[in-house]
Amino acid sequence: MKILVVGGGGREHALIWKIAQSPLVDTIYCAPGNPGIAQLAECVHIAADEIDVLLDFAQAEKIDLTVVGPEVPLTLGIVDRFQAAGLEIFGPNQAAARIEGSKSFSKDLMEKYGIPTAAYQTFTDRDAAVAYIKAQGAPIVVKADGLAAGKGVIVAMSEEQAIAGIDDIMLDKVFGAAGSSVVIEEFMAGEEASFFAFTDGKNILPLASSQDHKRIFDNDEGPNTGGMGAYSPAPVVTAALHDEIVETIVKPTIAGMASDGCPYSGILYVGLMIKDGKPRVVEYNARFGDPEAQPLLMRMKSDIVPVLQACARGNLQQDTIEWHDKAAVCVVMASDGYPATCEQGFDIHGLDAAASLDEVMVFHAGTSLKAGKVVNAGGRVLGVTGLGATVAEAIANAYRAVEKIDWQGAQYRKDIGKKALNR
Repeated sequence: MKILVVGGGGREHALIWKIAQSPLVDTIYCAPGNPGIAQLAECVHIAADEIDVLLDFAQAEKIDLTVVGPEVPLTLGIVDRFQAAGLEIFGPNQAAARIEGSKSFSKDLMEKYGIPTAAYQTFTDRDAAVAYIKAQGAPIVVKADGLAAGKGVIVAMSEEQAIAGIDDIMLDKVFGAAGSSVVIEEFMAGEEASFFAFTDGKNILPLASSQDHKRIFDNDEGPNTGGMGAYSPAPVVTAALHDEIVETIVKPTIAGMASDGCPYSGILYVGLMIKDGKPRVVEYNARFGDPEAQPLLMRMKSDIVPVLQACARGNLQQDTIEWHDKAAVCVVMASDGYPATCEQGFDIHGLDAAASLDEVMVFHAGTSLKAGKVVNAGGRVLGVTGLGATVAEAIANAYRAVEKIDWQGAQYRKDIGKKALNR
């Protein structure tokens, strides 16, 4: 079969790496792809948000299944367009993608169906938002309502910091239209974890646990990013907690979406805060997490393609996924300046040396070719992922590869996976 993957980041590289292992697949296209993806798939120069052009390409090439990686095309309605044209596509439709595209939508859903989360209020007026912050006090969390590439969340430890965040979002429009309204939430302490489940809108198929590292610097310091590294499995999610997350969060979410007339199909990401063994929802995403996809897909033993097809067709019967009995750790290597403005275009050295190591995969995210050489072309550049019999071994393998790679201004955290070791 022919598969088209939409996107060009580390998540899409990991998806293509996994899809390419399926005996069902003959040809993989990726739009727009990147130099790492080009080693596994035919890259086509179509941006992920060019829905009409993507549809024309899928029809012309008789694509059997399209897999959407990033959130933007989902919120723009790519699934609706492809389905209307009779094409199979994996991902939620535009109405269901609001679960990520609007934080107020998702919070209202949680409140309506009794899904555990932080107390919150939504504001479209700056002064009212500031008054609420002063009444509640700090610490407090300020979120741009719309999509902000994983960066629209300010965990404010003081009222002044929270008000500055409001002004950045609502007055200075640092996240554009995403900041026309804000959600202000109570601060939740605890340990974060990421939980994923495939779904066809009715049935669910949970994945293994994982944990992301959102802050730019070691020891979870500095501003939030799209994610600086991840590992799987996450010891904080015990077998009992896994079952509780499925019963109290995932199932009510999928049932609630269906009840509200926007059934959710695809992969659901639930960002969790866990305290005293109890999970609460931080946020939903309408797609695979990045960088969680990298360690999860490296650990996945089952063929992913039948699962993607079953979700797209609405007939997910499979109830388990087989996993390699190994841990996986992904260390994100980012450009200098990330998560703010980054300098780009520097030659990346050591990719072949890192890729030659056993139990290692270097997933490309923000890379491009310049004069035949791979250069950094984004904030998060590479997801260097190691496997190991234990988390400690996976960490060692990942960092052994990281140490072989360099470009001017490369930065990365030195403590990815440390929380798992501490347990």
